[in-house]
Amino acid sequence: MTSKFTELAIDCAEPHGLARFWCSVLDYEVQDEDDGIVTIGSPLVPEGKNHLGPVPPTLTFAHVPEGKSGKNRLHIDVNPTDREQDEEVRRLLDLGARHVDVGQGEESWIVLADPEGNEFCVLANRRP
Repeated sequence: MTSKFTELAIDCAEPHGLARFWCSVLDYEVQDEDDGIVTIGSPLVPEGKNHLGPVPPTLTFAHVPEGKSGKNRLHIDVNPTDREQDEEVRRLLDLGARHVDVGQGEESWIVLADPEGNEFCVLANRRP
């Protein structure tokens, strides 16, 4: 027996705003909202974690009073599917992301931060 990765929980100050940002990044939709918690997921697998086999993970944004401090120890990597990396980076910056330097040096990926400062990487290889 094994486990499957179904959900990533993210603490934040503004769950609704951060959920909107990540819905735009991933082409996800809001699946549930309840008292300071917003869950988003792929519209292609509406049953999410109840689906047999692999599924795109949902993201759950939970309101917490404390702010982010330091570099993330876990982060999301995204792959552009229908455009090149530089075009995707421009789109994400227009959505509210910003460039960050976490000491990555000259690498093929680009490090950005979401509107609450959570780092994520935009990889160079397109994947459908």
